[in-house]
Amino acid sequence: MNKKDKGINTICTHVGQLEDKQYKGAVSPLYMSSSYAFDDVAVKRYPRYFNTPNQEGLSKKIAALEHAESALIFGSGMAAVSTSLMAFLRAGDHVILQQTLYGGTYNLITEEFSKYGIEYTFTEGWEPKDFEAKLKENTKVIYIETPSNPLLTITDLEGVVRIAKKYGLISMIDNTFASPINQNPIDFGIDVVLHSATKYMGGHSDICAGAVASTAEYIEQIFHLAKNFGGSLSDYTVWLLERSIKTMGLRVKAQNENALTMANFLNDLGDIATVYYPGLSSHKDHDIAKKQMKGFGGMLSFELKPHLDASLFQKSLKLIKPSMSLAGVESTVLSPTQTSHALMTPEVRVGQGISDGLIRFSVGIEEPEDLMEDIEQALTHIKTKNPISADN
Repeated sequence: MNKKDKGINTICTHVGQLEDKQYKGAVSPLYMSSSYAFDDVAVKRYPRYFNTPNQEGLSKKIAALEHAESALIFGSGMAAVSTSLMAFLRAGDHVILQQTLYGGTYNLITEEFSKYGIEYTFTEGWEPKDFEAKLKENTKVIYIETPSNPLLTITDLEGVVRIAKKYGLISMIDNTFASPINQNPIDFGIDVVLHSATKYMGGHSDICAGAVASTAEYIEQIFHLAKNFGGSLSDYTVWLLERSIKTMGLRVKAQNENALTMANFLNDLGDIATVYYPGLSSHKDHDIAKKQMKGFGGMLSFELKPHLDASLFQKSLKLIKPSMSLAGVESTVLSPTQTSHALMTPEVRVGQGISDGLIRFSVGIEEPEDLMEDIEQALTHIKTKNPISADN
């Protein structure tokens, strides 16, 4: 049985785990050294070279989870994104990027790429034809994110891969919102898979990390730039992340179930204008999501009716936490216009459909009845504070 054929929870628990040969402990030993021998050794190890024992072990686990040949661990999701993009792009090259992207990635492209002579174009949608329409003779990379942050749009992986292969392009995806539990883009032909490992891989809102998985050849190419950029992760955090991934399959399954329950609940509430969740049959990309995802994920977004104050609603929640990040075991909400997409101009946000009243909801593992009760009391509270008719 190879690594790809093992059950998902078996991979999460066992693949890449280091053996404690001295004391036979049940978990990976932690190697904290930042200095290793250089003479008479098969491998010269150094934290910035991404090859300490803990770094190597965790990379094997992530590669197995994404059905990849190899992987690297970074100090943040943006370190993984920036290093991977720059590894395949040079001055004079062109990259096509999906219109709906994480704000940090958008900022990287719009604020930095012109300094290096790299051209970029954002699509006007997220269908395969939208990418093909933006092709140039110097296009080298197609970059997508599905489900997208924060509107949960779904991009057709097979369609994007067809275009990439037709024109000899590198295809890259931010797979953070799905996690390896719900989606394995490499199975559809995507070349490079990226994660903010801070999110579902970490899962407890106490780790900052990034990951990239691909072929051994592409990972080697990314590594040669990564060792110079210096975005490696401390071995203590590597050890914590390996520990956290052991329960990722169980956590994400519970979050999938809760998110679908909460999406249906919100969809039936009269105070909610719109719910964005690919697990709803009403979602425009539902059929594509069903084809390429094993679960619809723990993330959703929604908009209150215009007469309701989204900021006051979030402040009125008692169980669900208004918080900057996502994918922890605890449920959280935030306003993308104030956090993840704050550096975008209002015009760009409007173009992407990100309104001031949009609320991103990261569903945790709590009982959904408790989450429903919290949302209902918050709605009651804000309507009491600001009793404006829904007709106004």
